[in-house]
Amino acid sequence: MSENELSSIIIGLAIEVHTELGPGLLESVYETCLYHELKEIGLKVERQVNLPVKYKNLFLESGLRLDLIVEDKVIIELKAVKELCDIHVAQTLTYLKLTNLKLGLLINFNEVRIKNGLQRVVNHLN
Repeated sequence: MSENELSSIIIGLAIEVHTELGPGLLESVYETCLYHELKEIGLKVERQVNLPVKYKNLFLESGLRLDLIVEDKVIIELKAVKELCDIHVAQTLTYLKLTNLKLGLLINFNEVRIKNGLQRVVNHLN
């Protein structure tokens, strides 16, 4: 399955979670529910994945954690903030570069309409 196909599925499930719960909860609640939905349909999903940082020729434990990785292809960075900022996009792009993945979905659940809180972040996606 391609990154774009996965993206469509993930967005649909994020909309489902948001419709069920609405805005205003902690990020961890949305993460737990989206993780459940993705697993429920049979996708490979990893949660709170440690991300070491390559600095020069060293791999350093940095304390960075990726919210969700789907099928080893798409990073999902979840937020529950007033609004997405440029730094959130930059953070997601950095995660993509560190993992050498091509697509990240930045999802802010703290929106009345979740489509206003969805952003695709690409790292050389074909």
